[in-house]
Amino acid sequence: MQALGPGILMAAAAVGGSHLVASTRAGARFGWALLLVVLLVNLFKYPFFLYGERYTAATGETILHGYRRMGKPYLWAFFLLNLMNAVLNIAGVSLISASLGMTLGIPEGWSVKWVSVAISSLCAAIIVFGHYKLLDKVTKVIMVLLSVSTVSAVVMALANRAEMVEGFEAESPWTLASVGFLVQFMGWMPAPIDLAAWPSLWMMSREKETGYRASMRHAMVDFHVGYVGTTILAVLFLALGALVMFGTGETFSPSGGMFARQFIQLYAGTIGAWSGPVVAFAAFITMFSTTLTCVDGYPRALAVSQALLFDREERWKPYHVAWIAVSVLGAAVVVLKVRDLGQMLFLAMVVSFVTAPAFAWINFRVIRKPWVPEEWRPGAGLRGLSWAGLLFLGLSTVGFVYWWLWLK
Repeated sequence: MQALGPGILMAAAAVGGSHLVASTRAGARFGWALLLVVLLVNLFKYPFFLYGERYTAATGETILHGYRRMGKPYLWAFFLLNLMNAVLNIAGVSLISASLGMTLGIPEGWSVKWVSVAISSLCAAIIVFGHYKLLDKVTKVIMVLLSVSTVSAVVMALANRAEMVEGFEAESPWTLASVGFLVQFMGWMPAPIDLAAWPSLWMMSREKETGYRASMRHAMVDFHVGYVGTTILAVLFLALGALVMFGTGETFSPSGGMFARQFIQLYAGTIGAWSGPVVAFAAFITMFSTTLTCVDGYPRALAVSQALLFDREERWKPYHVAWIAVSVLGAAVVVLKVRDLGQMLFLAMVVSFVTAPAFAWINFRVIRKPWVPEEWRPGAGLRGLSWAGLLFLGLSTVGFVYWWLWLK
């Protein structure tokens, strides 16, 4: 129980855009057609997320220290990608959180954009004043509530499946028109690979604040509880889309927040008005947990990277607070001023998708370096899965680039 934390936080970061929005939309558009894709993407990305916690448990340092050991260009690449994604992704998840919050009793007269700013500011306050301990406790409670409410929603959906409209023809996901959606779906399922560094950073913070250093066995339990949990939740959210929305003949909004609200309305219409608050609560805490962990994770990664790049490791905590302020303020500006946030988020998703093979390879490389104890380097089975994952990610990226340049 002392070891559980970083893996749970990683799960909380993952279940927002990729699960509530992308998985549910996949079920709504294609039914169960993408179930195997959900399982394969989680399988092929598994080693590269695993190496983040394994590296720290084996060496006692963050995986970002490992990047620097290999050469600062690796760390610069990580830093710059996180710098771009931090503001955009915090803006996106806080805006979806606010949109869902409006369904839970927030007065209609309130501006969803200002509610978004308030939510990201609240998350920043929890982190700045509560530090890792409060972040850990709050997120564990949220993930328990999320799991219970999501399972309850699926059980209700199984008992009251939506009826297909007469003459409905299922859309195929294997067409050129679906490539953009598949990029979003696979790029953020269960999360962009650069987020694999976050549990490594949270492990070090937990050790400093609690005095407890997890053994390799306990660290791996923590990782697998979080990772397997995110995979199960991805399947559950896909099931909700397939059971409640697929075949209804509705046209679904490309906006994540509006889509989630459509989902809640359809759910209440299919099963009964009484079920709407259950689903709305599950959806809101899903996005709030993602917002909370993103407001900590991106700035934490930026702070540690900056400290390592400029050889000022003792300054990482002040940097963390500063990057939280910059990220939340930047996200507020984006939410309040940018009209087409969807296009900006899609750009962030594309960048995460096309850089996934590079970051997967970096994580695979660092875990096999001589300074990692030999017994904790990947064995034959894990190496084989890693090469298969690199091939999968590489071919997917090449296929997307070919589509973007010549077929779009």
